[in-house]
Amino acid sequence: LKLEMPTINLDGEVTVLATVPEVFQSLKSCAVTWQKLISRVLQEQLNKVPQGNGPFAEIDLWREKNATLSALTVQIKLPEVQKVLEILQEAESEFTGDLQIVLSDLKKHHMEAQDSVKFLSTLERHLKNLSTGTGNDVISNTIPSLLNALRMVWIMSRHYNTEERMVPLLERISWEISARVRRVVDLQTLFRKDIAAAKIKVTEAKATIEQWKKCYFTTCIQVEESGSERYWKFDVKRLFEKTDYMASICQELHDIFQVVTEELYNIFIPELTTVSENPTGVDKLRREVNIIISPMEDLTFDPFSMESAHDWALVMEEFREDVTVEIVKQIFVQNLKDPPLYKNHPPVAGAISWCRSLFRRIQHTIIRFQEVEELLATERGKEVKQKYLQVAKKMKEYEDQKYHQWRERTEHILPLLLKDTVLTVSSTTEEPVTTKKSVCFALNFSPEIQEIVIETKYMEQLGLPIPEMARFVALQEDKYLKYTSKLKAMLDRYHKLMDMMNEAETKLLDDYVQELWKILKAGHKRLTWKSVGIGEFIVQCTQTIGKFELLVLQIHNISKDISSKLQSIESTNLFKFPRSKNGDKLPGAKEFFDYVKCEQVKDVEHMVRKYSAIPQLLIEVEGRVANTNSGKSPKLASYYAYWEHRIYQVLTQLIVKNLQAFNATVLANVPLLQIEAVISVPELTLQPNASEIEKMTVQAIQDCVEVTKHFIRWMHGTCIECPPQHVKADEVVTFSFYSDVSQSPLIIEQTVLITGNVNKLLASLNKCLNQWKKYDLVWKSDKGAVLDRLAAEKPACVIFDEHLQFYMKVAQEVTQRTLIKDEQFIRLQLAPLASVVQENAKSWVMSLGKLLNELVREELFRLQDEIQVGVLCL
Repeated sequence: LKLEMPTINLDGEVTVLATVPEVFQSLKSCAVTWQKLISRVLQEQLNKVPQGNGPFAEIDLWREKNATLSALTVQIKLPEVQKVLEILQEAESEFTGDLQIVLSDLKKHHMEAQDSVKFLSTLERHLKNLSTGTGNDVISNTIPSLLNALRMVWIMSRHYNTEERMVPLLERISWEISARVRRVVDLQTLFRKDIAAAKIKVTEAKATIEQWKKCYFTTCIQVEESGSERYWKFDVKRLFEKTDYMASICQELHDIFQVVTEELYNIFIPELTTVSENPTGVDKLRREVNIIISPMEDLTFDPFSMESAHDWALVMEEFREDVTVEIVKQIFVQNLKDPPLYKNHPPVAGAISWCRSLFRRIQHTIIRFQEVEELLATERGKEVKQKYLQVAKKMKEYEDQKYHQWRERTEHILPLLLKDTVLTVSSTTEEPVTTKKSVCFALNFSPEIQEIVIETKYMEQLGLPIPEMARFVALQEDKYLKYTSKLKAMLDRYHKLMDMMNEAETKLLDDYVQELWKILKAGHKRLTWKSVGIGEFIVQCTQTIGKFELLVLQIHNISKDISSKLQSIESTNLFKFPRSKNGDKLPGAKEFFDYVKCEQVKDVEHMVRKYSAIPQLLIEVEGRVANTNSGKSPKLASYYAYWEHRIYQVLTQLIVKNLQAFNATVLANVPLLQIEAVISVPELTLQPNASEIEKMTVQAIQDCVEVTKHFIRWMHGTCIECPPQHVKADEVVTFSFYSDVSQSPLIIEQTVLITGNVNKLLASLNKCLNQWKKYDLVWKSDKGAVLDRLAAEKPACVIFDEHLQFYMKVAQEVTQRTLIKDEQFIRLQLAPLASVVQENAKSWVMSLGKLLNELVREELFRLQDEIQVGVLCL
């Protein structure tokens, strides 16, 4: 494309050359040639179309246009060409206007080509990745980046900003994505791959198509939100109809692999256990699968082409039907022995319903085959039909076998079941009641009857003939349900009532229990499910149980009243102690134990009143059970004994708990009484002394135990208190619980424990007194003898000083000692002892001082006499 240059010499001024005819004619001829060349090239470029279906063809086209038009534009800009154009312009030739139009078109198309190449080049990297990149990268990065670049081209380019330019480009990108999917999902090789890998490829291909469409619509929104006046409102069908179809094909391929892996494989694999143990089974599995999917590998058309949609639909239909028959066949074979049942379906009718539901699935298949003649015309279609007939025959045989077995068993066993008695027992009613053990009645309605009723209903729904007796029982279902419900409620009430009674109450009400058992016995020995008196039997039992229940509740109410009184007795506190307020003086030992004794007397009066009320309550029970009020009914002998034993247990617990509480009080570090330390010359001692305190403690324990003497025993077989017995003329014996309670090992143990703890406490207090023995010279020494000896010896003053210092120190020291010692429940007062010691020490000081004074006076008088004698001698 080289412009032909003029041969004439163009040296000189433009204005001069424009006036020379020879120059003008030569240049005009040359310009005409240029015009024709440029016009032809422009027309050729405008007529060119991309050589290919993909986006690269369009990019290559614009590059080729740009190269061609650039070559012409460069030559037009040459100096000699520009001078020719100036000369023609100066000559004002009419031809110059036409030439300028052509040159203007050249410039316009050249700029368009440049602009297009510039912006389309920004897409090139993304398009290469789209063509050759990996699946995940294309889905997550390339397609979004490509659409973002297209959006920038739309916004910034002066030529690719119209629907006429952008839609064809988007179509070519869509074609490129389709081509990529075809390469990845090659059916001739896809089904020879590992199934898991093939599923991944199909999934990625579908995801790529869906990502393309999703990102397109996202970009549409972004273009609109950018403020651009030109929106992407393109023909969506034109852009995505083919790719949407391809996505649907990918989904169907994925479904095929899903069926193969999750349904066909899962049908066979459980039977094979492991590959190494059953290679024959594995080979069978592979052959079955290969037969089913083999049509996919030998397609004579492009499944991704919309023009082949009908052919592909036939292939998929054949596959689905083939898979359906195979799956149903394997499900049927595997579950023959234990078929899955619909909710609430009985075993036999449920199995038949299951079998029929499987049959309907394959029946739909064969009907579909018959509707589409093309399916039956193929070899595979004929094989599927034959397989269907085989499976259908086995299903029919299975249903017939199940039905006939059920009918034969029902006709045999139902009459036997209806002859069963309505109740059954776990022990004989002839056994005398000596313990809480009672007869346990149970409903004797076989679950098989209810199952036969349910089977009968469902068999009728299935359209199968029913045995007459089974039909009759099914019609009586509501009556049987009402009977069983009422019988069960009646038996539950009976067993609950029997469980309510303890052993003593069971013996007490033995006559009533025997009467109730006699009535219930009819349901165990006489009434069957064919009897007409079941309703009356239920009414009679219910009424008798109701009356018995009322009596038991009345006795329980009385028992609760008695138990309440016994609970009150058992919880009585027999060791109530005087409580001193803050700063008040604690009571002495005698005062303390006298207070405890006094409070016990009050409590015993209350307890005895509660105890004395118990016989009257038992007489009330006697009135309801035996219709007497004597307090000595033979029918209640064991019941009287039961409560007397309960009273013994309560009194034993009363004493044990109180002794335990008293022992805890002894050990607690809370002083409740006080004693004093005193001097009983020549020894220190407690006041009262340890022996006296021990006697008081033992007496308190004895008083506690002897509380039971106030609870008089009942005469044998009655609830009447024993009268006092005159053994001798002056001796009266009263039978109380004391003789039994006092012998309780628990009470003896607590007695020994308390006395031992008190002895340890007193020993500890005596140890405390021993610390004062270092002052025993104060009260042990014979003051008169000591003073007489000192008077006779007349020791030096220093000897008197030592004695005086000692006693003065004692008098001062005892005031600084702790004068209260709290040890467990006793407070030891040491102040009286300290006062006596101090007074004695001061007395010694006074006596020694007096003696010293006398001796000194005597010595002074003696010296005075000696001085006077000496003076006289002088």
